[in-house]
Amino acid sequence: MTESAPTVEYDETVSLLQELVRIPSPYFEEAEISEFVYDWLDERGLDPEYHHVSEPDITEYEGDNVVARLEGSDPDAPTLLLNAHMDTVLLVDDWEEDPTSGRIEDGKLYGQGACDMKGGLAAVMKAFEALAESDAELRGDVLLTAVVDEEGPYGLGTDRLIRDGYTDDCDMAVVTEPGPILAQEDIENPALLLGARGRFLYDIEVRGRAAHGSKPHTGVNAVVDAGKLAAELDELETGSHPKLGDGSVCPLKIEGGSQTLSVPERARLMVDRHVVVGETEAEVLADAERVVSELDIESEVDVGFREAPDDDIRYGPYVTEENHPLVESLTGATRNVTGTDPAYGYFSSVGDFNYLGDRAGLPTVILGPDGENIHGAGEFVVLDDVVEVADIVAHAAVDLLG
Repeated sequence: MTESAPTVEYDETVSLLQELVRIPSPYFEEAEISEFVYDWLDERGLDPEYHHVSEPDITEYEGDNVVARLEGSDPDAPTLLLNAHMDTVLLVDDWEEDPTSGRIEDGKLYGQGACDMKGGLAAVMKAFEALAESDAELRGDVLLTAVVDEEGPYGLGTDRLIRDGYTDDCDMAVVTEPGPILAQEDIENPALLLGARGRFLYDIEVRGRAAHGSKPHTGVNAVVDAGKLAAELDELETGSHPKLGDGSVCPLKIEGGSQTLSVPERARLMVDRHVVVGETEAEVLADAERVVSELDIESEVDVGFREAPDDDIRYGPYVTEENHPLVESLTGATRNVTGTDPAYGYFSSVGDFNYLGDRAGLPTVILGPDGENIHGAGEFVVLDDVVEVADIVAHAAVDLLG
């Protein structure tokens, strides 16, 4: 490690995190927090810019990512992308306190999104600031991207980064999502998650035949057939991977029928399918179509995927090799900051890291603070982890790019 390692201040990091948590930012409602992040960077002379995100067809969404770049001295040196999302899930009703309180107790900070992922957002912001203020000379660039709509249906913020070419000159990425809580296996921080499963969402239409409900045998009940199909898909054999583990299938929703005394002629089935490396979109579609063909039902069935703004919006699986320079630098930085080697793990679900690791083709590592109750009431993040993540990111960036 260089002797010019940047310094991350504990109290300043905690204060920043409190301010972030106190701004409600459910997905599609990120304007206030986007402005805060922009102003925070601007006040420190870090030259932020807004990057507009628009999706007019399905969601009618308009929002703004915030991006900033530290330019290195060598245009041929690698560029490191730092990615964190500013939005949260919708505010949960079951909170017994203000979900944006930012209350601190026993080394934990509470609030909706505190762990997922305003802790990670605060960490990369402070790491970025520390790198800018350090006397360490960076050969390569560091690109900070604070994005919108990770928790929404399509990950529009990072999707737009890719479409607009922001990732074209990047060589690797760190995403500061909370890692251990959603890892495939039980691990504790410090931890590096080196890959993630992917995800497809089946959208299946089942068409039966209406009839009077007093004589159901004269019709074809689409709801019943959708239920049979859901049960068969639930037992579908999935792929397996030595790092990512097994794929999974989970029926999520059946819609159809009404209170009128009629045999339901239409039903819609939504089914989650998490996949591993080696399972392609075509194979995933063929698996469901095979289940339909082998199932003895009278309804007609059309198997497809959830409507998306663009055909290539997908959460593909990926794995980053343990011997990649990014992993080696993060490992060394973890050892330097915490005094111990990190655990290696793999993420069980999906997020913007899939867009970066699969679609953008960037070696991508998830490194984030731990906590509990993400997406629920009582969510908290461990403050020591937030500061350690910031330190590790800053130290690794100097090692990689210095």
